[in-house]
Amino acid sequence: MSSASSASSALPAPAGSPRPAPVRVGLIGAGPWARDMHAPMLAAGPETTLTAVWARRPDAAAALAHEHGAAVAASPEELFDACEAVAFAVPPAVQAPLAVRAARAGKALLLDKPLGADLAAAREVAAAVAEAGVVSQLVLTKRYHPATRDFLAAARGTEVTGARSCYLHGAFLGGEMATGWRLTEGALLDLGPHLLDLLDTAVGPITALRATGDPRRWVELTCEHENGAVSQASLSGAVRLPRARTRIELFGPAGELTWDSAGASHRESWPLLRAEFAAAVRTGVGGPLDAARGLRLQELIAMGSGD
Repeated sequence: MSSASSASSALPAPAGSPRPAPVRVGLIGAGPWARDMHAPMLAAGPETTLTAVWARRPDAAAALAHEHGAAVAASPEELFDACEAVAFAVPPAVQAPLAVRAARAGKALLLDKPLGADLAAAREVAAAVAEAGVVSQLVLTKRYHPATRDFLAAARGTEVTGARSCYLHGAFLGGEMATGWRLTEGALLDLGPHLLDLLDTAVGPITALRATGDPRRWVELTCEHENGAVSQASLSGAVRLPRARTRIELFGPAGELTWDSAGASHRESWPLLRAEFAAAVRTGVGGPLDAARGLRLQELIAMGSGD
C-alpha cells in the first residue's frame, strides 16, 4: 500500500460536501488496551463515535463507558443492536467466537491481532467475514503510522538481499500487559504478527519460516521470501529495556534501508487507523489489512510453531 493511496481515504471531504455521519462503534473489552487505545481513539472522532461497551467484567465496562459517554451493553447482542461496527480489545480466544457472531449479525469488524488463539479459530473468523460480506480491519498499530507508510513505500523500490528485525520489550515481566494468554503463548503469537506483516510486505511474500527458542523468553525466526531474500526476526517480551524496541533493516545492492519505531507513539497511528476504518465502513470497501490478512499472518505463526 503506498503512502499516497493509503492516505487518500483519510483526506477531508471536499469543501462544501457534507461530512459522512460518524460510524457508530461498539467496543468489546474494557482492559488496559481498551482503556489506553480503543476507547479514546474511537470516542475522539470525528469519523467514529463510541456508542456502547460490553466486557466480561460489568464494572470495568461501566467505568470505561461512563468515561467516554457511551452506553453499557448487558450482552454482546445488545451491543450489536446499538452499533454498526464492533471493535475488539480482548484475548484472542475471546475475540474469535464473538467476531464470528458479530459478522453474522452484519457488523463491520475492527479486529485485534492475532485473530484467534490458534489457526482453526482464525480460519473461522475469516470464513465468517467472507460469508457475511462485512468490512473487516486489523489493528496492526505500526502499519498506520506515517513513518511506517513511508518505509514501506521506499521498500517497494528496493532490491532486498536480506533483512534483520526485532521486536523486544519487557511487558511480560509484570504489569497490566502480563496477561494469561501472553505469558502462556509468548512473543510469537503476540508480537509475531507485527514483524511478520512488515517483513512479508517490505521484503516480499514469506514462503518458509523456521523458529528456534522459547516464545516465552526469546524466539528467533528465519524467513525465506518468494524473491530469494532471507530475513531474521528476534522476538521477546521478557527482556528489560528502557522502552520497546522495534526495528527492521533491509540490505541489498543499493545499500541499507532502516525503519525504527524509537520515539513513535501509537497515538500517532490513531487518526489514519480511525479514518481508514470509517471510510471502509461507509463505502463497503475494505483495505488490505483485513481478516484475510490476519489469517495469512496466523498461518505464518502456525508455520513457525510447527502447528
